[in-house]
Amino acid sequence: MKKAIYPGSFDPVTFGHLDMIVRSAKIVDELVVGVLNNSAKNSLFSVQERVNMLEELTKDIPHVKVDSFDGLLVDYMRECGATIIVRGLRAVTDFEYELQIAQTNHVEYPEVETIFLTTNLKYSYLSSSVVREFAAYGGDISKFVPAQFIDRIYAKYNIKK
Repeated sequence: MKKAIYPGSFDPVTFGHLDMIVRSAKIVDELVVGVLNNSAKNSLFSVQERVNMLEELTKDIPHVKVDSFDGLLVDYMRECGATIIVRGLRAVTDFEYELQIAQTNHVEYPEVETIFLTTNLKYSYLSSSVVREFAAYGGDISKFVPAQFIDRIYAKYNIKK
């Protein structure tokens, strides 16, 4: 059984994330969307809020499970029996960073393989940071995130739309 982890902060989840989830779920037997609890980051949403949003978003996608973890990804992978990491690449600059992380993870956990998927062109500019920036100033984020999350994002900035 091919079990993969698609790790990230998903703060907030975007159409780009959803695209990666749908596409990667088609090539593995089980996909775990792993929400990283990174205490070094000042997150907009709590880990549980992000998990809840992702569960809501992926409830109808076969073989997808949402979970959270902290610490090293390879330790979490050993715990849950996954051997594949799925990562999205938007640009060449992403590749340099992701390659270094993939090689480090492979040294630490030799059974792990990293699969890189290039993002859909229509999401190649998109990141959670872009969404947070637009939302903080009341900008239109409807082209960036699923409709059911728009009000929740604005609420974090005390903005009513």
